[in-house]
Amino acid sequence: MVQVYSAAAVHAALSWQALSQALESAFVNGAQVPVRHVHPLSERDVMLLMPAWDERLIVTKLVTAIPGAPSTVCATVLAVDRATGEPLAVLDGEAVTLRRTAAASALAATRLARADASELLVVGSGRLAGWVARAHAALQPGLRRVRVWGRRAQPTAALAQALADEGLPAEPVAPGGLEAAVRAAHIVSCVTTSADPVVLGDWLSPGTHLDLVGGFRPDMREVDDAAVRHARIVVDTRGGALAEAGDLVQPLREGVITPQAIVGDLAELLRGQCAGRLDSHGITLFKSVGTALEDLAATRLVLRDLLDGRGGNQP
Repeated sequence: MVQVYSAAAVHAALSWQALSQALESAFVNGAQVPVRHVHPLSERDVMLLMPAWDERLIVTKLVTAIPGAPSTVCATVLAVDRATGEPLAVLDGEAVTLRRTAAASALAATRLARADASELLVVGSGRLAGWVARAHAALQPGLRRVRVWGRRAQPTAALAQALADEGLPAEPVAPGGLEAAVRAAHIVSCVTTSADPVVLGDWLSPGTHLDLVGGFRPDMREVDDAAVRHARIVVDTRGGALAEAGDLVQPLREGVITPQAIVGDLAELLRGQCAGRLDSHGITLFKSVGTALEDLAATRLVLRDLLDGRGGNQP
């Protein structure tokens, strides 16, 4: 019988510590991850298929982006037994995506942020922004303040209050206070869909870690050329970042940076094949666009008991 996991069940199964460990294991050990398939359904509507598999499990995430629908973006994950081809489970794809995206950024920050980082600024107040704040707070025990900035005051205040109600030291930043908040932050996590830079390099203090989560198309920018030019850059995957990350695609195209500015991907960082932060003064930058490897790792964790019951050891 195919098991169905609701959003609540997915979130409950994916604690930040366990998920970060599962992601680290997945990036270090690897899996089969083809390039994601993007299929236009019409002039506006798009479908994405994101498959990945290992020796035990095949996972495919179906994502639809239909601007005219009540829920613009929807996602579903199908898990299949690798040995038999038998469907095992269907998972809420949005919950998987929110959790694994946030956890990957927080995991990268454990290698790229300063050891004494105590202030996080989340730029953005949308659905993903809260999960990014939670993940960083869970994996950065030294954080003493979490600030949230958004273009609209009401959603920003609501998100900050929700985080504070959960016990995080969160507070909103006034719409006009972004520059000062960036200058004070040790970790700046951008979770927007902006086409124009929101954070400027001139605002960054020595030792800042930039976490760029929101942009997923070549025409999107969350930071300007100055922020990228002098940063030590790590990406989740080179293929995805060089094809889809406007924050890197555009500076590369214009000669602001060269491909050598990208010192490694997340797998290389976690394997110790590239160094993370070199000193307390440099600017580091992690750019993610997402990979089905993360969906596979998260799904394996959700299905751990089910897979163990079918025999074998589940990492």
